[in-house]
Amino acid sequence: MRRIILRTIAVLTLAVMLPLQVQAQERRVALIIGNSDYDLVTPLDNPGNDATDLHVALEGLGFEVFLGLDITGQEMAGLADKFATAIETADVALFYYAGHGFQVGGQNYLVPVDARIEKPTDIQEQTVKLNDILGQMEQAPGIKFVFLDACRNDPFEGAVAAVSEGLARIGNARDFMISFATQPDNVAYDGSGRNSFFTSALLSHIYTPGLDISDMMINVRKDVLAATGGRQIPWENSSLTRQFRFDPRPDTGSAETLLWQVAANAGDPQLMELYAERYPQGAHVAEVLAFLDPANPGANLSRDYSPQERDAQEERLWQLARRSRMRPLVEFYIAKYPEGAYLGDASRLIATLPAEGDAGSGRLCERLATHPRDATAKTSGVPFSKLKDNALSAMQACLAASHENPELPHYTALLARATVAAGDLDQAIRLYREAATRGDLRAMVSLALLTEAGRGIPASPVEALRLYQRAASLGSPDAKINLAVAMFEGQGLAKDADRAVELLKEAADLGSPIATFNLGVLSRDGSAGDPSEALGYFKRAIKAGEPRAYVASAILLDEGRITPRNPAAAANMLLRGAAEDAGQSIRQLTENTADWSRDTIKAVQERLKAAGFYTSTIDGRSGPNFAAALESWRNGGFEPGVLIE
Repeated sequence: MRRIILRTIAVLTLAVMLPLQVQAQERRVALIIGNSDYDLVTPLDNPGNDATDLHVALEGLGFEVFLGLDITGQEMAGLADKFATAIETADVALFYYAGHGFQVGGQNYLVPVDARIEKPTDIQEQTVKLNDILGQMEQAPGIKFVFLDACRNDPFEGAVAAVSEGLARIGNARDFMISFATQPDNVAYDGSGRNSFFTSALLSHIYTPGLDISDMMINVRKDVLAATGGRQIPWENSSLTRQFRFDPRPDTGSAETLLWQVAANAGDPQLMELYAERYPQGAHVAEVLAFLDPANPGANLSRDYSPQERDAQEERLWQLARRSRMRPLVEFYIAKYPEGAYLGDASRLIATLPAEGDAGSGRLCERLATHPRDATAKTSGVPFSKLKDNALSAMQACLAASHENPELPHYTALLARATVAAGDLDQAIRLYREAATRGDLRAMVSLALLTEAGRGIPASPVEALRLYQRAASLGSPDAKINLAVAMFEGQGLAKDADRAVELLKEAADLGSPIATFNLGVLSRDGSAGDPSEALGYFKRAIKAGEPRAYVASAILLDEGRITPRNPAAAANMLLRGAAEDAGQSIRQLTENTADWSRDTIKAVQERLKAAGFYTSTIDGRSGPNFAAALESWRNGGFEPGVLIE
């Protein structure tokens, strides 16, 4: 059937994977509509996929879901009425729409698949007013979320004069968060793979344990900005009066750290190779390469598990698979646990994940050529040394992607980076200029760096600053950071520390871990802001993915000079860092033990002993047993959900 309306009630079983007490306290209801296959206007590739995939995700998070795929105006209205009745007793009400949408006179309209609009007077009868759905949601007693991936282009291609592209700014009712795929009055992209850029980012972060919705949307915005080269920046309007987490389980390590733990505990080369491919600059890549070294015979053998260990490993693997949405991990779970507790969930999830070979040229281009500073939850970025090894493949993929997605100059920018790696700097500069002229932020920053260094272009600090300023004005975190440095140092610009700090704050608000960490350093040193703000910045930097912030936070908590002394919290930070950074935390603890208070070292030893790794005296001193315990902790011993400060 082309048109489908589904009403699915999530069964509260272990498969939902939420603490039973949380489910008992909170009723969650969602209405999801995805319209792709339009009768009389331009069809869209991804809304049906977007809606289907979000449906699977939200059911796994305890939502009762009303789902409509390719539905008519009458069906949309009927489903909205059922949703309105259901949310009368809901603690959380969520509406998601993917498909055509437009505005007329500041009012937003959603387009059913059977809409027949030839003149302005048809709009009222042939569409669904977004305000009607919002009005129904206002009556619900709980918090409300609206996600609109609906501003892809003018569905009537200019034939109806009153229609404007994009959606208008809305939202002032209490306890709402209204999220747009892009800025008001702007157009979002349908995406180059199975999902739109916005929904792909949403799916990539929705299962992160302990992540508040506000922080989640910062991550979504960062990923979409990076994936589109700044052409699309999600926007939201919030009047929430309390925090909300889609997955309320305790915070855990990053997906990268969890993959390393699963691989290390399993001793499995397939998982090790997946880590090396997915995180070529990862904190554990040295350990992975050592494990895979053929000079270490027998290291690639998986070990046997006790029943308890097998259950714990299965749980950890499944949690990571659904959070990261890595198809190889889901496949590994199904193969490893053919009668596993989550086999049904895994089968539903894998149906939403295209095979690597089916992902398309856009996804392949991103995987091969993305700059590490443009890393997203799906793409960690590729160091230039590795890109050089795959330059030809990257060029072919990015050339195909740029032809298939002519509206997205970011693929031209990625083609330029691959071309630099291939050694053709002149052609790369031409490509960077083309992409920069069309608004790609990475192209502007890369071109500015080449201009600043005089590499392939006559050196011109003035032109480099002009490019940085343009990119910064359009939302590039890297450009804002580079301008801030220039203002701090007075290089080409008048010294202006206040404006430099504002630029760093803007970059931090866009999710830049480097900018956030630097704000912490500046606050700590009294160079900008209140020193008491430093710990908050470092904690934000940790959430943004900056592992150096663990040691920086621990120092503040250990010293007690700026923030109240807290050896237990310092120990937690150091142990989290030991699991997630590239070895800095362990070196600090073992080589510079005297720099830490005895109380903090004792607190670390107590936690290692409780985890079963440390058997010596808790004395606040270093030694071989202490170092061995830290290494065991790092190599798979860190338990998700512990050491939360």
